[in-house]
Amino acid sequence: MFGKENKECQLLIIFDFMKVMIHKIVALLMAIFMLASTVSWTVEKHFCLGALVDIAFFHEAETCGMEMPLLNNGTDLDKDSNSCCTDEIVSVQGQDELSISQYDLSFGQQYFLAAFTCYYINLFQPREQHFVPHADYPPPILVKDIQILDQVFLI
Repeated sequence: MFGKENKECQLLIIFDFMKVMIHKIVALLMAIFMLASTVSWTVEKHFCLGALVDIAFFHEAETCGMEMPLLNNGTDLDKDSNSCCTDEIVSVQGQDELSISQYDLSFGQQYFLAAFTCYYINLFQPREQHFVPHADYPPPILVKDIQILDQVFLI
């Protein structure tokens, strides 16, 4: 009798622990996704004679030292003419605007969201325990076995 109630209590404790851990994991994943979506990513590669010399994240790649010198009048030579070096830049712009307005959702979406939230909150409500007045008292001690006296048996 007490084993079943104890087992149910243990299951409720495990369920509550799992619920808390799932909430923490989901919050951590949402924070990582938010960080990844708002950061601008830049990858710069420097090639010299077709070979990769350096890869840099978030800053300029180091060169091999064979850049074209400046002319006397301060202008660069045409890089395509005699250049042995090339730079490749891959840039991904992050999201700048993060505010979400309540008006972005249509009426049907707002209705669905409200109904789903109410259902989800009520899903985890504890079950009502029905009051049984004689649950703590043992059955009465029988002096005579009535079934044998009346010759009534279940088959």
